[in-house]
Amino acid sequence: MKTLGHYLKKYKSDVIWSTVAVVIISFATLWQPHLLQDMLNAIIKRDSSTVTKLGIELVALAILGIIAGIVNTIYSARAAQGVAADMREKAYRQIQTFSFQDIEKFSASNLVVRLTNDINQMQMVVMSVLQQLTRVPILFIGSFILAIITLPKLWWVIILMMILIFVISYFSFSKMGQYFEKMQTMLDRNNTLARENLMGIRVVKSFVQEQNQIEQFSEASDKMTKVTIIIGNLFSILMPAFFLIGDLAMAGSIMLVGSMVTSDPGALAAITAFVSYLYQILFAIVNGGFMLTGASRAFVSLRRLQEIYDTKPSLTFPDVPEEKLSGSIEFDHVTFTYPGDDAPTLQDINFSVKPGEMIGIVGATGSGKSSLAQLIPRLFDPETGTVKVGGENVKDVNEHSLRRAVSYVLQRSTLFSGTIAHNLRQGKADATVNDMRWAAHIAQSAEFIERLDHQYDAPIEERSANFSGGQKQRLSITRGIISKPDILIMDDSTSALDAKSEKLVQEALARDLGQTTTVIIAEKIASIIKADRILVLDEGKIVGSGTHHELVKNNAVYQEIYRTQKALEEV
Repeated sequence: MKTLGHYLKKYKSDVIWSTVAVVIISFATLWQPHLLQDMLNAIIKRDSSTVTKLGIELVALAILGIIAGIVNTIYSARAAQGVAADMREKAYRQIQTFSFQDIEKFSASNLVVRLTNDINQMQMVVMSVLQQLTRVPILFIGSFILAIITLPKLWWVIILMMILIFVISYFSFSKMGQYFEKMQTMLDRNNTLARENLMGIRVVKSFVQEQNQIEQFSEASDKMTKVTIIIGNLFSILMPAFFLIGDLAMAGSIMLVGSMVTSDPGALAAITAFVSYLYQILFAIVNGGFMLTGASRAFVSLRRLQEIYDTKPSLTFPDVPEEKLSGSIEFDHVTFTYPGDDAPTLQDINFSVKPGEMIGIVGATGSGKSSLAQLIPRLFDPETGTVKVGGENVKDVNEHSLRRAVSYVLQRSTLFSGTIAHNLRQGKADATVNDMRWAAHIAQSAEFIERLDHQYDAPIEERSANFSGGQKQRLSITRGIISKPDILIMDDSTSALDAKSEKLVQEALARDLGQTTTVIIAEKIASIIKADRILVLDEGKIVGSGTHHELVKNNAVYQEIYRTQKALEEV
């Protein structure tokens, strides 16, 4: 609640106005039965002028209550929407600071649920608090006092009704909290399954796994349904129980008043007000219970959001001035282990690269090629040893300095929905159309971009479904080189290109980005055969370094890779 209070401070005026409106609504609700009692007494006495006066007061009170209700709804909604928007933005900003390790700890689908469903829970509880938190205690205390004043002899009916309601509420609402927490966890699971299935729909259909996916999702959905039904059953018992208690209290009160009328005629007019106050007490307790139930679910959501806010990024950059870094790279006795793994992925890596060199990295699958590349832009930190860029330890340089110096093109091309220009400007925020054309011609993407109706303003659909794999890779390369980086890392980023396009890309890189240090990771030796130097990785260690011709002569691991690929080409 302390966290929630922090966000509500920003909307102080909205909270005040909504609270004032609630007080007015509560006053109108409490005073109405009293006026009705006075009107019934006036009718019994046949005092028409008093009846008219009280009727006007009742209408005015109703209008006042309606206006206050509208004001309360407007300001409550403004505060609730504002708090939800602020919490969502803060959570999103915090997630942007997370490292790969932090994202994997939560999982992408889990973070999406927290940003949507959990934030919505907080929005609803803020709305509920501003509409009910002040109203419930005022109605409860006010109705309790006025009911006793109206018919003092029936005080014990009120107490008995309250005891029964509190007992039922305690047992019901205490169970609901634990089920709401289970429900949020199951919602995460359903979201993960749906996301994986939709993103991998081609794989699902290729291997005819539709039925298997349906069974998995149905099983998870059924578990969530069972928990939802349990919550529904609790509610289905709760509401009838409350109204049964209220109706019994009302019936008992009317029967008792019937025996009091002969000795106290005023009790006949008082019974209407008394029953109204009984129901107001009942509704105050019920609304309070529902508010507590919503709060228990919101506390689960708040705790899940607080986990995001409290997570300190496992990888942070120092607050130092920006500087221009050259294209040199140096690994000094670097060992790296992924979080949670027992064995190191990279062991005692030593090499250096001069600015402008083209370095190829080759090795079997799982040899640590991509892991090595990820240490250069500091996506991960080594366990031991030092990684230097431009002669500076990457742990000691400003994040913007490192990002400006190093551009990383991944094998899996991720493009965002929007336009081609929007995606290219992620590589260089102020890129002009001429900059885009220059980069596109190097990456060989100009040939299909400039055939499109809107060229660089052409739309990219969700998950870039309107482009082929090769086109997506070429767009990714375009985005990677548009800023003319000092170091360009290409992590098997030409794997979807045909041999001709790959050759044209490499020739253009050598011609137009000759001063850029290029690190090419590839499965195919043909992709790195012209590199100034090739590093051979095997089981996380560098087992060879040299040109293609040198390695073919004297490196057993490289020879094996070369012979295998050459044999496949001949076949």
